[in-house]
Amino acid sequence: MSHDSTAMPEAAARKLSGRRRKEIVAVLLFSGGPIFESSIPLSVFGIDRQDAGVPRYRLLVCAGEEGPLRTTGGLELTAPHGLEAISRAGTVVVPAWRSITSPPPEEALDALRRAHEEGARIVGLCTGAFVLAAAGLLDGRPATTHWMYAPTLAKRYPSVHVDPRELFVDDGDVLTSAGTAAGIDLCLHIVRSDHGNEAAGALARRLVVPPRRSGGQERYLDRSLPEEIGADPLAEVVAWALEHLHEQFDVETLAARAYMSRRTFDRRFRSLTGSAPLQWLITQRVLQAQRLLETSDYSVDEVAGRCGFRSPVALRGHFRRQLGSSPAAYRAAYRARRPQGDRPGETEPVHQPGPAGPPPGLHGHVPVGAAPAMLHPERDSAVPMQSRRQAAGAVGLLPGPRGAG
Repeated sequence: MSHDSTAMPEAAARKLSGRRRKEIVAVLLFSGGPIFESSIPLSVFGIDRQDAGVPRYRLLVCAGEEGPLRTTGGLELTAPHGLEAISRAGTVVVPAWRSITSPPPEEALDALRRAHEEGARIVGLCTGAFVLAAAGLLDGRPATTHWMYAPTLAKRYPSVHVDPRELFVDDGDVLTSAGTAAGIDLCLHIVRSDHGNEAAGALARRLVVPPRRSGGQERYLDRSLPEEIGADPLAEVVAWALEHLHEQFDVETLAARAYMSRRTFDRRFRSLTGSAPLQWLITQRVLQAQRLLETSDYSVDEVAGRCGFRSPVALRGHFRRQLGSSPAAYRAAYRARRPQGDRPGETEPVHQPGPAGPPPGLHGHVPVGAAPAMLHPERDSAVPMQSRRQAAGAVGLLPGPRGAG
């Protein structure tokens, strides 16, 4: 689902400058952007559906660079506006960026910074988060992007608190979404925030999509590795570790499987992921414990054993350090927040995971009394973590299906 931050009252209180209008939405397009992501805000904000009870927005499609803009399948687009039109918008959407390894045009970044300074709401869909990060708009904030690119975003912009488990993150005046269809979820959320549940529901019916999707990206993180490490020799070791979290092994075991000394393994692992291997391993065990607490009726002692902790005491210590809550309190708070029919044993059987793979995970961003696992590289010792925001190291190394989806 979403993360709705209340930690930035100054952002929420910022007034829109006089020349900007709340109902105007500017969509910033670049050459090389995928057409699906680009079309989402155009469809949501650019079509008059007042007959269905959806308040009308005024859409401005802006070119972020000189055209024509090439997109999927070799199509060429010509945007009716340039960067100057952004100055009228109360909301600016960046639906995608063509390459996670190349910098966006500085002129476009300047336009986004000015828009934000003047009170505009800034939205990044999928890889559009990289544009927002390059503009400095995500510094110190929670954000998400497609799970496959989350490790890159976290490593390149270490001041961004990347959470690859969320479909979208609403941090007040800056919002980001995961890949592809999650852009629809975020756009519906914006309509809901602006005009209420009825308007968002009416729009969802027109689009033939659910008004709110339960679950996050985590359900997709179970088959392969993100492309950034998929070709690296350490990928096989990481995959083995994820498949054997129920066993008791340490970093020396992983180094031996990689045929490296502990020192060399630590250096290679950190350079690849931005995280110390011990920190990463503990984080994965805690994340597995979260899943089991959310989706099974195992006792805390059983959860500890199935996550490779040497004792329930070890689980409780690491769990509290990373999430600020005991395992029992976390489970109680999580189930209290879930709709009754979604709880294990009610409308669906209790998931009893075996050692081969984890069950789906958390669908809410911040359970009561707990902070989510976030992907934020640490440069110092593995534990304790420096803050709850930095709790989960390289969560983005959890495997998942290849390709943006």
